[in-house]
Amino acid sequence: MSPTSTPITSADLKKGLEAKRFGAKVYTFETIDSTNNCARALAGCWATEGTLVIAEHQTAGKGRLGRQWLANPGENLTFSLVLRPTIGPEVVNLLPLYAAVALAETIEQTCGTKVECKWPNDLLIGGKKAAGILLEGSVTNDAVDFVVLGVGLNVNQTSFPPEFQDRATSLRLHTGREFDRTELLQTMLLSLEKRYDGWMKNRFRDVLPSWLAKTSMINKEVTVAVDGSTLTGTVSGVTPDGALILQANGTETILFAGDVTIVDH
Repeated sequence: MSPTSTPITSADLKKGLEAKRFGAKVYTFETIDSTNNCARALAGCWATEGTLVIAEHQTAGKGRLGRQWLANPGENLTFSLVLRPTIGPEVVNLLPLYAAVALAETIEQTCGTKVECKWPNDLLIGGKKAAGILLEGSVTNDAVDFVVLGVGLNVNQTSFPPEFQDRATSLRLHTGREFDRTELLQTMLLSLEKRYDGWMKNRFRDVLPSWLAKTSMINKEVTVAVDGSTLTGTVSGVTPDGALILQANGTETILFAGDVTIVDH
């Protein structure tokens, strides 16, 4: 077993962890159904903010819109964080954008390669998907109880199923080198915590300019699958609360969810 595929342990993670809260409490699993499921259960039992759930393998890893997140065991990062932001539900849609920026910055600093943000929750390298973000949470009486931030990042995986080969990549495929997953996770937790603390002061409203600086979607033609139908139009921007603005046939549509595909010409 190479050092890069050595299982991530709580002890190893905490040895060099600079983040103060994110990762202070760690639950590690060799195999689990979903780190998000576990983190949600822990959050419901009043787990503290920054509680981290990591798995080497997920049997039912979650992607958006009910999809399954597929990742080879021991080669990638699949983890979930419990967050307890003091914000109203109207700001929750900015949290995937916050996470995308923090993770993109980490990857760029680590790999020296440009990372692109794709609304609402993907990170692209060289036009291919390298990471996905999934948020699930609980709201009571118009207040956020907790949010679970789930992340799947392709790190050292070098092969994908045929149906994903043209759309997926990994840090190793893009750079030609292996990565120490523990060190990478330590860096990511610190970046996520710093950005979280900084933007919390302004209720995450400062996240949008940073996200827009890392996307090429604006003024691009896209198709969006939402609620069983497909819309085609041009992305004109993102609203202050994180929704996509789509222009189609002279009509402006505001989308808070959907599966976006950029149209290549």
